[in-house]
Amino acid sequence: MCGISGFCDFQSSSSPDILRRMTDILQHRGPDDAGYAWFQTANASVGLGHRRLSILDLSQSGHQPMQFQHLTIIFNGEIYNFLEIRDILEKKGYSFQSRSDTEVLLKGFHCWGTDVLRYCIGMYAFAILDEHAQRLYLVRDRVGVKPLYYYWDDRLLLFASELKSFHTHPSFHPEIDPNTLALFLEYSYIPAPYTIFKNTYKLLPGHFFSINLATKETSLSCYWDVSSYYRSETLDLSPEEILQHTEELMLSSYQYRMVADVPVGVFLSGGYDSTSVAALLQTHSSNQMKTFTIGFDEQAFNEAADAKAIASYLGTDHHEWYVTAADAEGILPQIPDIYDEPFADNSVVPTILVSQFASREVKVVLSADGGDEIFGGYRKFNQSLYYTHAFPRWLQLSLSGIMKWISPELIPVLRDQYNFPTRYQKMLQIWKEGKPRNALKLISQYMTEKEVKTILAGEIETYSTAFDVNGFAFSDPINELLNIDIQTFLVDNNLVKVDRATMSVSIEGREPMLDHRLIEWLARIPGNMKISNGINKYLLKQIVHKYVPMHLMDRPKRPFIAPLTIWFKKQLSDKLIEFVNEDALNKTGLFHSRPIIQLRDAYLAGKKINYQKIWQILVFQMWYQKWMAR
Repeated sequence: MCGISGFCDFQSSSSPDILRRMTDILQHRGPDDAGYAWFQTANASVGLGHRRLSILDLSQSGHQPMQFQHLTIIFNGEIYNFLEIRDILEKKGYSFQSRSDTEVLLKGFHCWGTDVLRYCIGMYAFAILDEHAQRLYLVRDRVGVKPLYYYWDDRLLLFASELKSFHTHPSFHPEIDPNTLALFLEYSYIPAPYTIFKNTYKLLPGHFFSINLATKETSLSCYWDVSSYYRSETLDLSPEEILQHTEELMLSSYQYRMVADVPVGVFLSGGYDSTSVAALLQTHSSNQMKTFTIGFDEQAFNEAADAKAIASYLGTDHHEWYVTAADAEGILPQIPDIYDEPFADNSVVPTILVSQFASREVKVVLSADGGDEIFGGYRKFNQSLYYTHAFPRWLQLSLSGIMKWISPELIPVLRDQYNFPTRYQKMLQIWKEGKPRNALKLISQYMTEKEVKTILAGEIETYSTAFDVNGFAFSDPINELLNIDIQTFLVDNNLVKVDRATMSVSIEGREPMLDHRLIEWLARIPGNMKISNGINKYLLKQIVHKYVPMHLMDRPKRPFIAPLTIWFKKQLSDKLIEFVNEDALNKTGLFHSRPIIQLRDAYLAGKKINYQKIWQILVFQMWYQKWMAR
């Protein structure tokens, strides 16, 4: 795991010193080494910067930028099957001077061009400069485990692992896009390809971007599309065949993620996803796995006892830390720096804490993100199907038509229920539209579009996201929902959360459940093997129960969140008064302050509103103070 940055400058506004600043602000991603390369063409200056976290080949042979003939690469990530690719290249006459996957990727690109990506099993974001072709390539892995941002204004291309690099370039003038701010307020994250800034983008997973240094011509190409697998006909196999091959693929995927020259551990929450990782690896290994869990004294949030029981059964080297409000107090002010784009997932605090804990023992840690998306674990999938299929279409339309004329504030008893006005508006739209994919979109929103428009100043243009892509036929309604969630919540929420948290303490986070071979296979498995008669993760549970007794796993699913509203009741109140006040809101020029102040005061008075709405506004205001109020 590393950090990369660079530019392609057609206006002579860059310098080697600027490249160094862009790169070194990412030191947390790579504290072990730094490298910089400068190129001058007839039309452009090109800079490539790299911060290294040494995981494979700890020697200087793995130093980057790495050059081979007319190609130069900076690479963030891991190619887990690099030894197999290396064998193929050696048979073609290539020789190697290091044991690094970077050299294999570089020479693979020399041999096959972008077709090298077909061979790669891994997570990666990299840039390659081809001096012969006068072209710069930016590449992101299939699922989007590794981040890559770019800015382009027809004169200057900037790219980096994190947005904070751009702020160090004097020609980057950040301008907030109010339309992506609206997306943030709806979902608590900003879906790709958008970012909070105009002319600034996330490179989509499974894509590569290239620019011609002579003509400034740009192109964006897709080399892997998860939707194509979910749109395929489901496989006609017996449950036994599905179970066996899924388990084989899981084991292969998990074992590949153990490739490292440094200690490796596993985040273990005690849920099915992380238990599957720990169980399969420990059962098939002669070495004792290190597992890490954090716990809370507040039992409603605590999974530590469950994780400890599973670790004891499996025989892992288990590490447990019960964290308190005092441990978490220092995290809140760090959020805008760690997450340098507005990001309001309510589990960032425990994710940062468990990353800090693991960093005392290991440099690589395996997470289990993606299990809910590929195996069907979230209740929102069940809800999306139920709400759109429980009643005949004529009744849904009738109910939505009646609800349109009744204000939720006028309904006795219900109007005082938790978050009722928002839930009411969502159900109205769900029944009006009648499609599971639209229901998933609405259920995934913390604020409705209508609510967002009441608090944002100015006109808002609705940007299209993966939720809105229509025109494709899906043979399986469950698989359609999983496909959408992989392209939205997984990549732009969960993977962002873990990448920034682990990188903030200079450890590498790996995602064993997101091997593209496993995803491609599961995409063609019938949805009723994933959600069967209301049982979520049915297929995964059958596999886990082969390794861990059911009585250790049989308990309600709990999200990985900390008791923030308990811990930070006073601290949150103080922060709300400090950041969410009329003066602070008006300074941004983005909000109508009055409805936000009313929402804040209702929360502080103990009214039954969704605190996530308040959390999002607070996070944005803290971010704005850090990055924009200069």
